Amino acid sequence: MLPETVRARLDLSYDGTDFSGWATQPGLRTVQGVLEDALVRIVRQEAYPRVTVAGRTDAGVHARGQVAHVDLAADAWARMPGRAERTPAQGLMSRLDGVLPDDVVIRDVTVAPAGFDARFSATERRYAYRVTDGVPDVLRRRHVVRVSRPLDVDALNRASSTLLGLRDFAAFCRGREGATTIRDLTELSWCRATDGPDQGLVVATVRADAFCHSMVRSLVGALLTVGEGRRDLDWLAVVAATETRSQAIAVAPAHGLTLEQVSYPDDALLAARAEATRGRRTLP
Repeated sequence: MLPETVRARLDLSYDGTDFSGWATQPGLRTVQGVLEDALVRIVRQEAYPRVTVAGRTDAGVHARGQVAHVDLAADAWARMPGRAERTPAQGLMSRLDGVLPDDVVIRDVTVAPAGFDARFSATERRYAYRVTDGVPDVLRRRHVVRVSRPLDVDALNRASSTLLGLRDFAAFCRGREGATTIRDLTELSWCRATDGPDQGLVVATVRADAFCHSMVRSLVGALLTVGEGRRDLDWLAVVAATETRSQAIAVAPAHGLTLEQVSYPDDALLAARAEATRGRRTLP
């Protein structure tokens, strides 16, 4: 990043229902496209404000705790307060709130510490996948997937435990040329919520250092067949050992998935984490 720019960290949430995913695509409505168009309107700088995100979500996937960064010219940053008594970060947040559609919300804007990269500095992404095997709440139909068979939560957790750790998740990923499918899956657990906003739902919590394309929804899709009693652990083991994307897996619907949180190390470790993440991972 050049000295005459300021890197702003954006913490945001969005309802993915009416978006064709995060990444800009010609002729389609995307979160990145909407956000960058908003920045063009309010920042007014020569360089187009490109936004880098922690996790690119697919079409229909939601985010409660997404993180992004954007590099802005120092003079444009200094203009953000306008005539109000506020910081540039507060000014940018207020201006974005005034032009963004109501399915995208900026939760916070801060000056990013040295070495911060929203994507490469992240140490963990946490997703939740919400399912109901009972009477659905019509008001949550955009965020909860309905299944027709009763789910055995214990069976879901037994199956999930076999997939944890550092391994090649090629069977669960849509491959991209030159990209590795090795990931460290640190949590994959299920519970039937007994209170709170998710009461009555079966909720999967999925944590990893990073995820490849469609990985979470493929994991969920495979596990749901076990939880419904249609497949067993032997089937899952065979599928998981496949060295290319498995055609036996039905990818779970997008609207049940929400990016809940992105975690970062202490400020002093941000640059080192980003450098390490950029390296191609291999198994021991």
